[in-house]
Amino acid sequence: MGTEMVMVHEVPFPPQIITSKHLSLLGQGITDIEIHFLQVKFTAIGVYLDPSDVKTHLDKWKGKTGKDLAGDDDFFDALASGEIEKVIRVVVIKEIKGAQYGVQLENSVRDRLAAEDKYEEEEETELEKVVGFFQSKYFKTHSIITYRFSAKDNICEIGFETEGKEEEKLKVENANVVGMMQKWYLSGSRGVSPSTIVSLADSLSAVLT
Repeated sequence: MGTEMVMVHEVPFPPQIITSKHLSLLGQGITDIEIHFLQVKFTAIGVYLDPSDVKTHLDKWKGKTGKDLAGDDDFFDALASGEIEKVIRVVVIKEIKGAQYGVQLENSVRDRLAAEDKYEEEEETELEKVVGFFQSKYFKTHSIITYRFSAKDNICEIGFETEGKEEEKLKVENANVVGMMQKWYLSGSRGVSPSTIVSLADSLSAVLT
């Protein structure tokens, strides 16, 4: 396997990372907003998966085109909820306070849970823990947020590293919160980064062909 970095909007991403196995960069994109006809980029995103896991758990969609998959929220729900190890690497392009990022995540996760009648006291407590983890941090350019989603036990380890400091970590163990955190990035038409969804759809279509 080549070790050259993959450039995602001028941000370098490793083509593979090693967790309990080798995971490949299968989706990439950005979060951005257009202000007065100018594109402002906030983060670059890389989604890492094991292609063999994709074949095993998403075989039902074999033969679909990237365009088909990009418009299929059921496919992305299956990806998010499937017993597939996933790592989502988020690199900061535009500096932001950690508290602002935390509130965006909190609002999305809470709204998704409430819509499915799953937002109880346990979820609220766990979500407050996640928001608290980001609260005091400052996301300088090139800071990295890593979400490591385990395949089977519904646990997510969040990592944050910036400017040569050691990575800080937080373990999230509420299955409902972990599930909706995945869907924040991986929920098709409701995902936070449409460009990442399109990229993933194209890559996964090729893997499933």
